[in-house]
Amino acid sequence: MTVERAHYPQATPIEAYGNGGFRFAGMSHRGSIMALPDGISAWDADTPHTLTPDDFDLLAGTDDRPEILLLGTGPDIAFVDDGVRAHLRGLGIGVDVMSTGAAVRTYNVLLAEDRSVGAALIAVS
Repeated sequence: MTVERAHYPQATPIEAYGNGGFRFAGMSHRGSIMALPDGISAWDADTPHTLTPDDFDLLAGTDDRPEILLLGTGPDIAFVDDGVRAHLRGLGIGVDVMSTGAAVRTYNVLLAEDRSVGAALIAVS
């Protein structure tokens, strides 16, 4: 049996966050997400301290990479390994690390401005 990753097939604003998940396009998702120009997908990350370049395989596997990735690290801004930053730079993606709430708000503004933006968002309670 093949299990497919949950995926919403277009970029859309994030309507709400908290309670362990996100709401977008009138739907709810429990857990972390990665919002990219080609859609929003479930993301297995749950803490910023254990992130590795492999956690960003969705970015490596798409031709529609954002120019900037907002990395929401949970309720507070947290340190992210330099290897992760270097990996993203190697893909041609700038990264800005902030709390998940700040990342959601910034993502929505940049998306409304039709900018090339993505967000990797760790869910918060």
